[in-house]
Amino acid sequence: MPTVIAFVSQKGGVGKSTFSRGLAREISANSSLKVKLVDLDTIQKTVSDWHAKRLEVGLAPVADVQILATIDQVLAGADSYDVIIIDAPARAPTGTREIAKHADLVVQPTGPADDDLIPAIREFNGLVKSGIPKNRLVFVLNHIATEAEELAARNMIAEAGYNVLDGSLTERPAYRTAHNFGRTITETNYKTLNTRADALIQSLINQVSNNG
Repeated sequence: MPTVIAFVSQKGGVGKSTFSRGLAREISANSSLKVKLVDLDTIQKTVSDWHAKRLEVGLAPVADVQILATIDQVLAGADSYDVIIIDAPARAPTGTREIAKHADLVVQPTGPADDDLIPAIREFNGLVKSGIPKNRLVFVLNHIATEAEELAARNMIAEAGYNVLDGSLTERPAYRTAHNFGRTITETNYKTLNTRADALIQSLINQVSNNG
């Protein structure tokens, strides 16, 4: 069976698509593993639209990108892949629980504000109540502006009893621009930003390895 990594959140715009694309690209570019990247948001289609743009501008595909509607469709033919990365839809609590049941690691991106953190912690609390082990749940910090707010966010997550990945993604227009041209957060025009993003993705890969 493949390793299944799911990016979830009930809020939109927190970074699910950002990190799922970045992870898929890094695994595909730096290993021989066969990767399936699944866009489960059949309305927004963020990942599938982005991938079409990537191919249009002549960049190498990051994985086998598919747009599907259910976790059952995701798992059909799963044995053909080494890694399955899921970009889950927002505002779908029942679907999120079903996805989490089949995931080896559930990653929830969040910004540092209470408006993001409190609902995010509540979401993980709900998954734990539904039977998902805490060690399969991890936060990743996005849209960070200062070291102080990152530290405060880490403290709140720790007090709630959850893990958070090392590193964070800062609020930079260059990351959005990269996506506009079919690239990922490790493929911007700025080496420093790429290095930071790459370190964060590596932290995620390490977490997957530790859980395995």
